[in-house]
Amino acid sequence: MKENAGFSSFAITGDKTIIPTIVNISGPKSSNPFSNSLPIPNLLHIKAAAHHTLKLGGSAMKNFNKISLVLINISCLIVLSFGFYRFFLAQNFAKKNVFDINAAATTDYEATSVKNEKADTAPAKKAVAVDSKSVVKGKISEKYISPYTANTSYKNIYLKNSTDLNINLKSLYESKLGFDIKSGSNPQVLILHTHATETYLKKDKKFYTNADKERTTDNNYNMVAIGEIVAKSLNRNGIKTVHSKVQHDYPSYNESYGNAANTICSYLKKYPSIKVVIDLHRDSVSGEDGERVKLTKEINGKKAAQVMLVMGSQSGDTKNFPKYKENLKLATKIQATLESMYKGLARSILLMPRNYNESLSTGSVLIEVGTDANTFEEASYSAELLGKALSKLFKKL
Repeated sequence: MKENAGFSSFAITGDKTIIPTIVNISGPKSSNPFSNSLPIPNLLHIKAAAHHTLKLGGSAMKNFNKISLVLINISCLIVLSFGFYRFFLAQNFAKKNVFDINAAATTDYEATSVKNEKADTAPAKKAVAVDSKSVVKGKISEKYISPYTANTSYKNIYLKNSTDLNINLKSLYESKLGFDIKSGSNPQVLILHTHATETYLKKDKKFYTNADKERTTDNNYNMVAIGEIVAKSLNRNGIKTVHSKVQHDYPSYNESYGNAANTICSYLKKYPSIKVVIDLHRDSVSGEDGERVKLTKEINGKKAAQVMLVMGSQSGDTKNFPKYKENLKLATKIQATLESMYKGLARSILLMPRNYNESLSTGSVLIEVGTDANTFEEASYSAELLGKALSKLFKKL
């Protein structure tokens, strides 16, 4: 899901460099673009000047002509040498100001940002290369979304109500659920993933590239891996849990909720003992200019990805969901448990005029674990904490 739902080509321009004129001989200026003010020497003008200055005759004049010719040739060689030197400088200067993608390869965002000096034209937005195949698309920022600014709250339960419904959190939290969780061999919990291919960054960094995909079919790095952590925690604590690893969003993302609904109905039919259905997702939070936002909370000295319960309701255009409050009762108890065990880990419950397949049972919740800018390690840690909190709660139900 998206909370609020990179850079183009990079040009580097240095200061204009002007090579000072050393020789100034009258004559037409060169069309050479690298000789800004250096004219082409005019031999006839030099010789005429010599005759005008020294009026000699006979053999003396012949000797002077030879000497002057030698001097003129030497002068021409000097001027031409200086012209070639200017051309070399100009070429070398141009080469130094070309941004070499391979030379700039790095995994550090600050190292790849090139300071733009004064230029004749304003630089375009930049896409900085980090290796020969990857290009930086945008920044990653780290934030914490406080649940305590929610528009509805009761004790340590916080809810962002995005519907036209009046919600009494006190009544919901204090009401008994319509089911009990029992220990034993019969499954009590189903974990699945409507968007199973949602994934995370493999390492912590300040930018993301075109190589950092938002989805992967590799179950070692997508929501299936996160769900497996929660499922194992519940099973270790005596809460029999089944985990569907079906990738409902692949190959067709648009059919993901329909596919997930079929899976839920299939499991509920096969295991009528199932009381709770948990659909684990990964969120996506965007900033300006393609910025991705990672949400973290430090728990016991370690960064964890923030989690959020997203609940549907019968409101707006959503119909045929009369028992949405049964799900909301469970959501309030889950958040209260998370808040008491790991303060600030859970964002506010988000109540929406949607269904999310939650109408298929009276114990359904959708839980977002982190965002696409969080690392897989941060999400995995949150899954461990979530598993412990759910185990504690379910043992009391």
